[in-house]
Amino acid sequence: MTTQYLQFPNIDPVIFSIGPLAVRWYGLMYLIGFVAAMYIANKAADKSNGVWTREQVSDLLFYGFLGVILGGRIGYVLFYQFDLFLADPLYLFKVWEGGMSFHGGLLGVITAVFIFARKENKHFLAVGDFVAPLVPIGLGMGRLGNFINSELWGRPTDVSWAFIFPTDPEQLPRHPSQLYEFFLEGVVLFFILYFMSKRKQSPGMLSGMFLIGYGIFRMFVELFREPDDHLGFFFEYISMGQILSLPMVIVGLFIIIYGSNRQVNTTSK
Repeated sequence: MTTQYLQFPNIDPVIFSIGPLAVRWYGLMYLIGFVAAMYIANKAADKSNGVWTREQVSDLLFYGFLGVILGGRIGYVLFYQFDLFLADPLYLFKVWEGGMSFHGGLLGVITAVFIFARKENKHFLAVGDFVAPLVPIGLGMGRLGNFINSELWGRPTDVSWAFIFPTDPEQLPRHPSQLYEFFLEGVVLFFILYFMSKRKQSPGMLSGMFLIGYGIFRMFVELFREPDDHLGFFFEYISMGQILSLPMVIVGLFIIIYGSNRQVNTTSK
């Protein structure tokens, strides 16, 4: 019955371990994304005629890394496990139990961008536009990590490319929604922003397009992604991911309109 579908191999999430140190596929994917983002950011800084330096790129990525980790964890707890947090506030710090939220990580990165812009006397939109084309790289690699870990799979389906994931207790053929997200949020969104960055844009255009692009792609993929068991659907059809992504589209439109209609000096704050 299930032989017509793709059987996902049971891959050990740990690549190798030396004593207590374990190298995991998920962490490796994010490391690759981080290194690739740093490479592209440094190349952009070299061509910026002194507007950006490699030292500033290093500082910005460090701030962004902290924003992703702290915001991602806090967002996951507040958006997806709020009941657990109310019952045990220390759950927020139990990072070994897993749990990260993209939308929380995004808020963390926005906070990091704001702090960095203030520190370096740069305009917030200028820093956001510099960062925006880099984010899909990490997103895409993270989704590959989800796929390798056999987690965050999609809804049951009978399409020929459906996978049966070893972590699924029901062993149903499911959409490989992680790969859909890798392609749309990672590959497609990266090339849209990368090619847009090659031309002069109004302030906030790249930041706004990232928010709009991700929001639309995420809301679309949520149609195929299995919702969290403890949350399910809101109003029978809407997932938490869609609820959190809709404001991104609205804010992205606002940023683009704001940057297009105002003479914003993006060289300093």
